[in-house]
This record gives sequence, C-alpha cells and structure tokens, in this order.
Amino acid sequence: MNIFVFITAFLSVLLTSFAQIALRKTMLSVGSLPSSLAEGIHFCFQLMLNVWFITGMSLYVVSLALWLVVLKKIEVSQAYPLSAMGFLITAGIGYFFLHENLNFLRIIGLLLIVIGIFIISRS
Repeated sequence: MNIFVFITAFLSVLLTSFAQIALRKTMLSVGSLPSSLAEGIHFCFQLMLNVWFITGMSLYVVSLALWLVVLKKIEVSQAYPLSAMGFLITAGIGYFFLHENLNFLRIIGLLLIVIGIFIISRS
C-alpha cells in the first residue's frame, strides 16, 4: 500500500469519525424520540434542518467518495481493516469534544485494535 492510499483511507475514516460525532450531537440536540407517527414526521423535519445532522451526512458522503478511491487502488480485504482506525479516532474525539468516558478497559480495547491494525497492515 502506498502513502497516497493510506492517507486517503485515513481521511475517509477521519471524516466518518467526525460524522459519528456530528450525529451524536444531533441526537443530543433534538430531544426525545417520537412516540407517534405525527411526532415522527415532525422529528424527521427537525433532523433535516439540524446543522449537526446536515454536517454529519455531508461528511459521510465525502468519506464514501474517498473510500471508493481507496477500493479502486487496493483489495477490500486490505482496505477494510484500516476502517478500525475509526474506533481510535472516534473515542478520542468523543473524550475531548463530548466529554465521554474513556476508562481503563476501553483503553486496553483500543490498544488491541491498534495492534490488530499493525499486524494486518504488515500482511
């Protein structure tokens, strides 16, 4: 895998991680989930006008375009494990931006993911 492919994959995963954070912010800002069809319709309109939702979905679209470039260059079995970097990125962003919990067991799990990414990238 060359550096261009790795950077493109990393950017795709980074944008997906930011999209997840934006969607979490969406759900924190819209209130409770609907319990009826009428509330559901209102909820959908509320989502479509929410800046966090628009941002998150836009980030997903750009991320998908970048991922397609990656898949054009390398095998999916080599590319897909790189998406595991998203766990690390999302945990870090969640911790610093959303003040989410990052306890010892989560850190150990993240380290195991890093080890797995390293092993797969060497194969």
